Amino acid sequence: MEERADEGQSIEARAALLLQLRRAGVRDLSIMRAFETTPRELFAPHRFRDLAARDMSLPIGCGQTMPAAAALARRLEALRIEPNHRVLEVGTGSGFGAAVLSRLACEVVTIERYETLAIEARQRLAELGCANVEALFGDGLAADETRGYFDRIILHMSFHEQPPHAVMAALAPGGAAIFGRYAPPASEDARPSERLALSHRDGEALWTTSDLWSCRLGSALDGRAKAL
Repeated sequence: MEERADEGQSIEARAALLLQLRRAGVRDLSIMRAFETTPRELFAPHRFRDLAARDMSLPIGCGQTMPAAAALARRLEALRIEPNHRVLEVGTGSGFGAAVLSRLACEVVTIERYETLAIEARQRLAELGCANVEALFGDGLAADETRGYFDRIILHMSFHEQPPHAVMAALAPGGAAIFGRYAPPASEDARPSERLALSHRDGEALWTTSDLWSCRLGSALDGRAKAL
C-alpha cells in the first residue's frame, strides 16, 4: 500500500510540474511528454527530492545546479529536436537533461567535466533505461572528431563570445546549437548580463546567431575538473 501511495504522489507531482511548464509558455507536446515520462525526483539529491516537482533549480554537488524545469524545457523547445537527431549535451549535471533528451532524439552524447557527477548521472540514466544515451566524463569543449557530427548541441553555460570552434565544428550543416553568452555591461560598475543564444549552421562556414531571452547559466569552464 505504501508503494502505491508513493507512486500516486509521484504521478501527482509530475502532473503539477507539467502545469507549471504550461504556465511558463511551453507548448511543444513532445517536450511535455518527455518531462511527463522522466521522473525528475530520481535525478535530484535525496534531501531535495520533495522539491523536484517544483519549477526551481536545485543544488546537485560539485558547486553545480540542476536547472529549473521550465528553463530547460524552453531551451529544448527552441532547438526543435526531431526524433532522428543526434544531440550533444555539454554539462551533464544530474543527468536529467540527458534523460529528457533521450525521449526526443535517437542518440544523445552527454559530457560532464566533474567525474563525480558523470558517474552518478550514468547510474541514474542506466536505472531509467536510457539506452540511447552515452554519458562521458571529459572536456565537452575540446575537439573529438571520433564523435562525428551532431544535429543539435546544447551547452549549459555562457561564453563571452561564441563557444570554442572545436565544439561548434561538431555541428552538422543545417544544425543548431543553443548556449548562453554575455552581453557587455551597461556601465563599468554593472555586471554583464547573460542572454540565451541560438546559432544555426547554414553551410560549411556560414553561421547565423540570434539572442533569445535572459538566462543565468554561469561561465564556461574547459578541461576536466582536477578534483571531484
